[in-house]
Amino acid sequence: MTRLREILLRLGANFRGIFDLESSGEMMAYAVIVGVVAGFGAWLFAEGSDRVKAVALESWVGYHDPAHGDSDEPRPGEIDEAVPPPTPAELRRHANPMQGIRWWAVLLVPTLGGLACGWIVYTFAPEAEGHGTDALVRSFHRLGGAVRGRVPFVKGIASIITIGTGGSAGREGPIAQVGSGFGSFLADKLGLPPTQRRQLALAGAAGGIAAIFQAPLGGALFVCEVLYASTAIEFAAVIPSVVAAVVA
Repeated sequence: MTRLREILLRLGANFRGIFDLESSGEMMAYAVIVGVVAGFGAWLFAEGSDRVKAVALESWVGYHDPAHGDSDEPRPGEIDEAVPPPTPAELRRHANPMQGIRWWAVLLVPTLGGLACGWIVYTFAPEAEGHGTDALVRSFHRLGGAVRGRVPFVKGIASIITIGTGGSAGREGPIAQVGSGFGSFLADKLGLPPTQRRQLALAGAAGGIAAIFQAPLGGALFVCEVLYASTAIEFAAVIPSVVAAVVA
């Protein structure tokens, strides 16, 4: 029993040294707030991207996403009487997304979207250019987790335009930078030190990624390991990131 107690005490001391339990109570509360805002931001980001895509790609270009799966036949129990069955023209259009494409719009819409995105970024927040996770890593290591308050808004709007007009971009980078921006903003308003500001920035990024992809554990672990080129992980940010990701 004495030996077991010594082992448990040693493990407890190591755990407290890694996760800093003295301040974990307030960090958990902050992580919940960050998760709520990150989840709401991810919802706005997804809705905005879909709305712009519906106008720019579907209405102007004439492009429609191909049908998902191997067959258009509904599975047992999936038939909704309130939804009319697709017409033969709709089935042909989804089977061949290139049918009805306006070739001039294929050139024009992404070009205008890229120009608008570039003007917004380089006019209001040049640090918002790029993928998004690279800016998160740079902010964590070089700026103490600091992100200007306008960056999440500029990054979000520019990325919505890029994705919605058919640009070559994904959702993980922009939503990571948007979420980390709010985490940094909250830390600044609360007057937290750089160490905790870094943790909340990572928690915000984890919440955004978790919400946009419905993957809380993946989002939390991703932001804690993407910071390093090796197999190292930012252990101090694991628990706040998990909390924010689950809430988001």
